[in-house]
Amino acid sequence: MPVATSEEIRVGPFTIRFLVEADETAGTAALFEFDVPAGARTPPPHSHDRYEETVYGVRGTTTWTVEGVTTDVGPGNALCIPRGATHLFENRGGEDATALTIVTPGLLGPAYFRDLGVILNAEGPPDFEAALEVMRRHGLTPAV
Repeated sequence: MPVATSEEIRVGPFTIRFLVEADETAGTAALFEFDVPAGARTPPPHSHDRYEETVYGVRGTTTWTVEGVTTDVGPGNALCIPRGATHLFENRGGEDATALTIVTPGLLGPAYFRDLGVILNAEGPPDFEAALEVMRRHGLTPAV
């Protein structure tokens, strides 16, 4: 069975590392670790209708708002984001955070983060409309 690479994908201030990709689970799940620097905010609120997202805190604390309810996810805490739930996250603290995310089924993969990184890592102001199109193409529905 193949092992996912530890490639670090940079998307603006975030770093993502896939640990298990969908092709390793017959499409049932994907698992990635991501770093959220202190003070960082996510792209716009969004939902995904075809998969659940479960987040597990490893280091620091991320603050998630799911359908208007705010929850802190620190080390050892978990949060399940159901299909269709509008959500966003940020790091409100002074410490960098790391979390694991499990996507079931594994419909979100490295290609999404690479495509988004091309836009958000480019010089100059990011093309917001292009970023929204990448989100839509990969099964995320922006709530803006």
